[in-house]
Amino acid sequence: IWLSLTETDWLEAFDAHPKIGDINSLKEKYSSTSTVSTKEQSAVDLASDETLKELRTLNQEYEKRFGFIFIVFATGKGADTMLSLLKSRIKNTRKKELEIAAEEQLKIMHLRMETLI
Repeated sequence: IWLSLTETDWLEAFDAHPKIGDINSLKEKYSSTSTVSTKEQSAVDLASDETLKELRTLNQEYEKRFGFIFIVFATGKGADTMLSLLKSRIKNTRKKELEIAAEEQLKIMHLRMETLI
């Protein structure tokens, strides 16, 4: 069902998703689900300041280019891996990136549902 939804639906879901590496946003905006999101992004805590700064800068560029935040299935990925993915995906067309982001969001939703069950 998720893959058959409209772009508007996907963008609404993306808007409710925390930005990769933005731990403050997790605590403020997602206090009820911050434990889940923080766990998913826990590898970012081990990142160097340089990597975190580059993630922050490219996240801003990504959002400006595509009109939505960078969505990635972060579980099991280190900050350097996510940064590499961000660097490669920022070159995509908006249409291609929207499709990839939707697929990544689907992975996140599946993991969260499995965790609840």
